[in-house]
Amino acid sequence: MPPLPASRLANIEPFHVMELLTRAKALEATGRDIIHMEIGEPDFPTPAPIIAAAQARLACGDIFYTPALGLPALREAIADHYRTRYGVSISPNRIAVTAGASGALLLALACMVSPGSEWLLTDPGYPCNANFVRAFEGRPVGIQVRPENRFQPTPDEIEHHWNERTGGALFASPANPTGTLIDETVLRDIARRVTDKGGTLIVDEIYQGLTYEEDARSALSISDDIFIVQSFSKYFNMTGWRLGWLVVPERHTRDIEKLAQNLFIAASTVAQYGALAAFQPETIDILEQRRAEFKRRRDYLVPALESLGFHLPAKPEGAFYAYADCSTLTPDSHQFALSLLERAGVAVTPGLDFGVAAPRSHIRFAYTTGIERLQEAIDRIGTFLAK
Repeated sequence: MPPLPASRLANIEPFHVMELLTRAKALEATGRDIIHMEIGEPDFPTPAPIIAAAQARLACGDIFYTPALGLPALREAIADHYRTRYGVSISPNRIAVTAGASGALLLALACMVSPGSEWLLTDPGYPCNANFVRAFEGRPVGIQVRPENRFQPTPDEIEHHWNERTGGALFASPANPTGTLIDETVLRDIARRVTDKGGTLIVDEIYQGLTYEEDARSALSISDDIFIVQSFSKYFNMTGWRLGWLVVPERHTRDIEKLAQNLFIAASTVAQYGALAAFQPETIDILEQRRAEFKRRRDYLVPALESLGFHLPAKPEGAFYAYADCSTLTPDSHQFALSLLERAGVAVTPGLDFGVAAPRSHIRFAYTTGIERLQEAIDRIGTFLAK
């Protein structure tokens, strides 16, 4: 009898959006025109200064391992970014450059999740977080966050779900799939309560920079005792470079370094040299123009979806997602998404990927394509609904 896979795989679901993307690509291969609103990947190319910096390093041929926590110059640049943009002073020694934000999440959870411990997550939320907790033999506990709270947790919900087995909490601001922010006062109260209970708070800020009414502050302005997960993928448009970072409470830096040495050795050297140009003024100018374009797309898409009968109980404040209630249009968002792809050539993500809180009633729309394509998508969806 062949060996069975590890028991931890029993509760790990597939990432449905990736399977839907595979089907969309297969349809494109037959000549179909597909409008992609399913995947969380900016459509903008990596800014030219970043590419030039990486090319310059490639040309010199010096592409060797970096220290496990990353290039010292890049860690210093990240720390300087927090100081100049967010008014937060942190030591570069607390920054670990990682293989994408996923690498940062894995390091933080590997460091803090004990077997059997419970971790509070939002539902709906990014699906991989629960699977990361399971991978380290912890137990994810979903807080079914409500639209009246903009799909974000409240301090009272932390109190309600906390028990003697709880190890900590992992929340995102801006959040995937909803694009909403945790109010700073609320987050401050949550951080205090988690600390008072002896737990760990991890805040996912990978969409930091992509906010539209305000330049949201980092949770580092609240406390030095929070793990912060960040990424070069979203705001900096470097998805395929697979580069992120983790800001680590001082007492855990050595533990994170040991884990990084063993699990990853180091993040991509070429990507790190490219990222040195990410904080240059000319790069930031490009990124800020793109942020304005994302806002323009959001401001078109939200009312357009509502005109078709979708309901958005919480307007997205950041990221590039609109999380819509489709319950008046379909009883099954998953089947709706499949039919919309096959019949109308529009790819969206059903709520099934984001938890158990009414997933069949919700769809995530990513506005990661241009206004003209969004307009075409709305026309196609309208025709699909009419039929």
